[in-house]
Amino acid sequence: MARRTVVSMPGDGIGKIVLPEAIRVLDAVGFEADYVPADIGWEFWITEGNPLPDRTVDLLARHGLGLFGAITSKPKNEAGAELAPHLRDRGLVYYSPIVGLRQRFNLDISIRPCRSLPGNPLNFIRRNAAGGWEEPIVDAVIFRQNTEGLYGGVEWTDPPPDVRAAFETHPKFKRFADTPGPDLAISSRIFTRRACARITRAAFEYAARHGYPSVTVCEKPNVLRETSGMMEEEARKASADFPDIKLWSTNIDAQMMWLTKNPEDYSVIVAGNMFGDIVSDAFAGLVGGLGFACSANIGDEVAVFEPTHGSAPKYADLSPSIVNPIAMILTAAMLLDHVGELDRADAVRDATAAVVSEGEVRAYDMLRLPGGPDVLSKGAATTTQITDAIIRKLV
Repeated sequence: MARRTVVSMPGDGIGKIVLPEAIRVLDAVGFEADYVPADIGWEFWITEGNPLPDRTVDLLARHGLGLFGAITSKPKNEAGAELAPHLRDRGLVYYSPIVGLRQRFNLDISIRPCRSLPGNPLNFIRRNAAGGWEEPIVDAVIFRQNTEGLYGGVEWTDPPPDVRAAFETHPKFKRFADTPGPDLAISSRIFTRRACARITRAAFEYAARHGYPSVTVCEKPNVLRETSGMMEEEARKASADFPDIKLWSTNIDAQMMWLTKNPEDYSVIVAGNMFGDIVSDAFAGLVGGLGFACSANIGDEVAVFEPTHGSAPKYADLSPSIVNPIAMILTAAMLLDHVGELDRADAVRDATAAVVSEGEVRAYDMLRLPGGPDVLSKGAATTTQITDAIIRKLV
């Protein structure tokens, strides 16, 4: 295949640690690519008032492929207080740059695999009927609608008069009629039929391609009748073209209970932005936590791949680093899938699974240790040692 160009966006905190480790693995597996560094994150919010500079957007538009580390986000007032003095009082508002990328390039299909690796001591276990223990195999892939819903950014505190007037036309707004504007905050949950159709069809196509038996819509249609109802309606339409794949429906609250009772029953799950975020983190907890959680953000022309963990700034300055790079490495494997390097993607996953199964090299989280510099003396491996072990399995 032709040599690729990947926009490399380490971002904040441990993103600057784990992303280079993933690139080491990509190099070791023989993926031929040039990596173009790009600016994103908290540093650029502080110094430029923009955590997603236009130059980074331009690079992604040109090359269409991005590998992203982690981002720091803080509440509105804290973000404003950290701006450089010359940028304060200009009305600048911090928005998550990864959310900005999703919306700018319509990266509307988020794919978040949550698969248990044999031998991972963090895998979910449960008691069986005989009083012993069993470890169900978890293999769930969450399709999260990535650009709409509660993360669409259409919200107000003290909504302007025309917005408030529009809400007052709804009979259920009457109980808020006497609330003063400064005491009223509104966040909208917007679904469009086109986006619901795209994400549900993508979920069914993935299930068919990879041999999964079911697609579960995880929403709340008994309460959120319009938005969740639209998602379910489009899922039924998509289902008609895939008669061999069962269509299930669960409420998000019930799903949180069932996933710890019978997680092996679920395969592909599709949800809106907020519920997809929740259910993917919940399933990630069954397969080792966010240290094993990878994801893809897919649009028509641009794709950005990221682990779902945060920037964990308290670990960013530890030397040597102790953070677990596996989520970032599995994210790199998803990038390989996307560009058609399927054998190399499988090789990365197989090498990672082999290291986890052998159990000789484990991050501090896999040893159930609280993070800190002393974990190395208790048997935890450094970030580099984990990557080295995976690379040894590749060569």
